Amino acid sequence: MRKSFAIRTFLVVIALGLGLYAWKSASAFSLPVHRPVPGGVAILELGEPSDWESPPQAFFQEKRVLTVLHNNQWKAVVGISLDHPLGKATVTVRNAEQYKPLPITTPPTLNKKVSSAAFEKSFEVGGKDYAAQYLTVAPKHVELSETNLRRVRTEQPVIRAAFEAFSTTVPSTFEMITPVVGPRSSSFGLRRFFNNQPRRPHSGMDIAAPTGTPVVAPAPGKVIETGDYFFNGKTIFIDHGQGLITMFCHLDSIEVKKGQAVLPGERVATVGATGRVTGPHLHWSIALNGALVDPALFLAQN
Repeated sequence: MRKSFAIRTFLVVIALGLGLYAWKSASAFSLPVHRPVPGGVAILELGEPSDWESPPQAFFQEKRVLTVLHNNQWKAVVGISLDHPLGKATVTVRNAEQYKPLPITTPPTLNKKVSSAAFEKSFEVGGKDYAAQYLTVAPKHVELSETNLRRVRTEQPVIRAAFEAFSTTVPSTFEMITPVVGPRSSSFGLRRFFNNQPRRPHSGMDIAAPTGTPVVAPAPGKVIETGDYFFNGKTIFIDHGQGLITMFCHLDSIEVKKGQAVLPGERVATVGATGRVTGPHLHWSIALNGALVDPALFLAQN
């Protein structure tokens, strides 16, 4: 048993640790789908390796952004929240004291940016028309009691902290496997109306499966939080590096512990119907720089 655990831990450390040196060589792995819309991901080029003495640091809305060397270009992988306004958005790239002076042949706009303490990289956030769902439900499923409201307010900072966690490890892959076998029962971004009153858009992907169906890790990572919450039920958060976080909700059982390293395909839980749900399914969310984004953008078939 100890030998098996040691081997598994060693393999996870290798998978995650390789990312620490990824900036030294061009990468052949695939990035998430570039889809700069609310709930999507923007991929921005930051320059070639020769422009930098160390990996660049990028920030979006004052949160650290994932940066990775890909096809001989430093790139920022930016998560865009569902409530982000349309139009121009800006990423700030810092660490200028480690930025090499660029040759005269560099476009003037870049030369101007390098001379300051930081430079900005802009992109356009386009529109996306997510589907709408109208439901008639009993008031008790919409309005919370004072007791439940106090519980939710206590849990929210814990959940927010997990989504906004940032480790320096570079993800070893962006192509995730589906964490459970089953049909997709509700897609990301679905606009919900309860009794004709708008609610928050659906911030994850729902996959229908019977209670007890195994749930597996979609990529290498480390468990950073587990809990049993009012809305989410039994929940696991996995850190895949540099602000790339996955969350799994409504679980029947949790089979990992906080701080445990996991490999892709490794069983971490079982499907359940805990929390505020109408039936067993897995709710799967992905956060990038604290923004909840569409998990479908990380699946290999996309």
